Amino acid sequence: MTKGLFDLTGRVAIVTGGNGGIGLGMAHGLAAAGASIVVAGRNQAKSEAAVAELVAGGSKAIALTLEVNDTAAVKAMVADTLKAFGRIDILINNAGMNVRKSPDKLALEEWESVIKTNLTSAFVISQAVHPAMKEAGGGKIINIGSMMSIFGASFSPAYGASKGGIVQFTRSCAIAWAPDNIQCNAVLPGWIDTELTQNARREVDGLHDRVLARSPSGRWGLAGDFAGIAVFLASRASDFVTGAAIPVDGGYSVQG
Repeated sequence: MTKGLFDLTGRVAIVTGGNGGIGLGMAHGLAAAGASIVVAGRNQAKSEAAVAELVAGGSKAIALTLEVNDTAAVKAMVADTLKAFGRIDILINNAGMNVRKSPDKLALEEWESVIKTNLTSAFVISQAVHPAMKEAGGGKIINIGSMMSIFGASFSPAYGASKGGIVQFTRSCAIAWAPDNIQCNAVLPGWIDTELTQNARREVDGLHDRVLARSPSGRWGLAGDFAGIAVFLASRASDFVTGAAIPVDGGYSVQG
């Protein structure tokens, strides 16, 4: 019974930015549970390397080139997924970027680039997969937020706005698409050891030590820490969970 709740055999998942970091960690989790994976990203060589990892583990996976800010490219990616697998059951909106500057130093073009990549793309891609999920009788959308969905930071005005927006967008979709049996939830990663945060540690003095001091777990998170939450939110185990924003942060957000 319990195993069946988490079984994703026959399900098809699209993971944007799934060629590294949190996205790839989630893809591995879904694949281990039986899902077929579409790794969608800008860097095709990196996506193909990620697919090779998944296939080596016995999973079905393909790499599709995707520029998340290109509406035509999004539609083509959805069409190619349906051509390859015949259905879409799971979407993880994971693609993201950051520009670390204070509000007075951030250019409008930088603000717009972050908002488009982190927030607008989640809207465009979710809207694009909705018909296929509805036709399949339901689906699961998992949007990737951040600790910046909860906290503020002087160096992340656009990133914080985009990730706060992700939570509210998730709630709107959860309500609107509940009649279609589509559950929409957000995952809020804490400080995870990825390429993005490695850059942050170089750019923000003392960040590494401050994170360790505040985290009850005493460590930075790893991409593999997201395999379990991905399987839970993508499976029947979470059929009565929708509109939630779930921190995966080693306790960082609850530390006083």
